[in-house]
Amino acid sequence: MKLLILSLLFILTNTVVAATDLYIYPNDGQSQEKQRLDRFQCHVWAAQQSGFDPTSYRVPQPVQHTSRPPGQHVHHHTINPVTAAAGGAALGAVGGAIAGNAGKGAAIGAGVGALAGAFHTLTHHSRERERIEHEQKQYAITQAQQAAEVGQLRNDYNRAISACLEGRGYTVK
Repeated sequence: MKLLILSLLFILTNTVVAATDLYIYPNDGQSQEKQRLDRFQCHVWAAQQSGFDPTSYRVPQPVQHTSRPPGQHVHHHTINPVTAAAGGAALGAVGGAIAGNAGKGAAIGAGVGALAGAFHTLTHHSRERERIEHEQKQYAITQAQQAAEVGQLRNDYNRAISACLEGRGYTVK
């Protein structure tokens, strides 16, 4: 049982040392077992003081303000220029019939309907592209903020573990 505990302690302390990016030198000739125990106890204390434990830290996923990942296209109903042309032709034919020339009204209506449908489709795609670009920028900003926060927490942890180990007779760089 003692061997199991020491093995787990060894794995944890080696992980802690690697996670902190610190060089630790025993000034007072501390034994390997004493060094492991000191490192483990200082790790626990530093994690409590800083609120950060590099051995159990998981990178959080940023909060999405949308129900889909950035860049994923949403299919909205868009106006097809052909459908719009047919609708415009029908409306133009009715207007033309009232004015006395259904064929001319249908032709004008078809042209206007097709232009309106094409314009609507282009503006919709432009707005969708702008929305996607905005979401991607927000995602990048969130990632950068999280990286800065983790960097500060890691610095606080390193300062705390250094103070503890120096107090126990180690040089820490």
